[in-house]
Amino acid sequence: MQSSIQNRTIPGWWVPGGTPPEHGSPALHQAILRVSAPLFLVQQNGCLAVGQGGTMGMGPTPPAAEKHFPLHAYVPPIHPEDLGDPLFKETHSLKYAYVAGAMANGITSAEMVAEAGKAGMIGFFGAAGLSLERIEAAISELQAQPGGLPYGFNLIHSPYDPAHEAATVDLYLRRGVRLVSASAYLTLTAPLVYYRVRGIHRDDQGNIVCPNRVVAKVSRAEVAEKFFSPAPEKLLRELVAQGKITETEAELAGSVPVAEDLTAEADSGGHTDNRPALALFPTMTALRDRMMAKYQYARPICVGLGGGVATPESAAAAFAMGAAYVVTGSVNQSCTEAGTSETVRKMLAEARQADVVMAPAADMFEMGVKVQVLKRGTMFAMRGAKLYELYKQYDAYEDIPQAQRAMVERDYLKCGFEVAWQATRSFFEQRDPQQNVRAEKDPKHRMALVFRSYLGQSSRWAITGDPGRAIDYQIWCGPAMGAFNEWVRGTFLEKPENRKTVTVAMNLLMGAAVVTRANWLRNQGVSLPAGAGQYAPMTLPEIGNLLAQ
Repeated sequence: MQSSIQNRTIPGWWVPGGTPPEHGSPALHQAILRVSAPLFLVQQNGCLAVGQGGTMGMGPTPPAAEKHFPLHAYVPPIHPEDLGDPLFKETHSLKYAYVAGAMANGITSAEMVAEAGKAGMIGFFGAAGLSLERIEAAISELQAQPGGLPYGFNLIHSPYDPAHEAATVDLYLRRGVRLVSASAYLTLTAPLVYYRVRGIHRDDQGNIVCPNRVVAKVSRAEVAEKFFSPAPEKLLRELVAQGKITETEAELAGSVPVAEDLTAEADSGGHTDNRPALALFPTMTALRDRMMAKYQYARPICVGLGGGVATPESAAAAFAMGAAYVVTGSVNQSCTEAGTSETVRKMLAEARQADVVMAPAADMFEMGVKVQVLKRGTMFAMRGAKLYELYKQYDAYEDIPQAQRAMVERDYLKCGFEVAWQATRSFFEQRDPQQNVRAEKDPKHRMALVFRSYLGQSSRWAITGDPGRAIDYQIWCGPAMGAFNEWVRGTFLEKPENRKTVTVAMNLLMGAAVVTRANWLRNQGVSLPAGAGQYAPMTLPEIGNLLAQ
């Protein structure tokens, strides 16, 4: 630190208050951690020292005060509340630009969403894969929370079950769910557009008001462009013809984007294209800027970042790139409020970055779409890949060689194929009878439904912690889980029983503020001693005390 101050232009001066400058690395570290207070780095006797309080002046002329010190660097306060885009926080009534992403099958539970809302954040209930009854129960639970907490629900693209997607939208509209996270969309659908434009109108001042908001989660620019654009005229005409929206609603829909917020989804758990965040996010913001210039929307579109956000450094990097908000997923699944089993939480707490792999997706099996899952401690990915290989190679289950059929029935299905088909058939009789009609005529489709049944049940076995199916657990997980585990190693957050959603969130936000302040010092020519800019997890009371300083 001493060598870095030689031959450097002094930008200003610092006049102390009642506290003299402090020397040493511990003093600097503590000053960086006090994110709510300004940090003054001054020269005293040829060394750098930390100033607290006092006043600062800029320019080459020394102040008239008797005691003053040359100012070497200055860092303003940056409270965790200051991170992210104020517009995003104002729109959704948030204190923090932090989103608990929607993990399917209720893994992002109503409890998790409620806890996030109480803390001034927002969560999206993981409605994908659940029945309408389960979804409505979660709606009732969240709407019964006092104080009108911010919350949202997932709306997933269902190319093989469009009726369920449409019914989910009808449920959301009927129950007054005003915010959805649209995920896994390859193109826009009529139910999604219907949700967005239903009830659109002008207020007394002539402003267009959209009661229903969409936060899109995408990883491809061509899909993002659809969400950045107004709803397609073709879909609007269909909805008008069906009597679902009025001509006025269709006309006003041309003035707003389908999504007013969009999450650039990088290398995440579950549905993902494994895109690197450093390349994906700038691509999305550049596209956003072009679409804003093209359509001249009244409200700017906010772009956030998810996938890989699991450490103070990754959160700070997201905000430094201009992310309006950050989205977490994998790390939340290891928290106590997650709607999964204790066994899964322990498995996730032991994961390293390389312990993930891509596997066939149950909801888009025939299309070859994959999801990212935990590899360590489970054979699901390998078995899922084998089922997809068999599906691609053979036109009917009966065409598969006997030895491989025996393996599938013994190790995967745990019963004969016909028994598995009858159970699968009963499921689709309630969910989507047309699938059974097609399967009776097409043996390849019947094989696909049975294989999809195994894939779908594997996530539920993990959620319930079925001990007889531990080897088949499907646990959605990205490499961020390993990064988080490495960061918290040796701290109280190493144990999954100590991982609370808000505790994890506040540590990531607090850590991002600390990392940002340390980088501001480096950008002013300060060579920080080892450990001075690092942040270790703290309890919520400890964070509160530090923010109050």
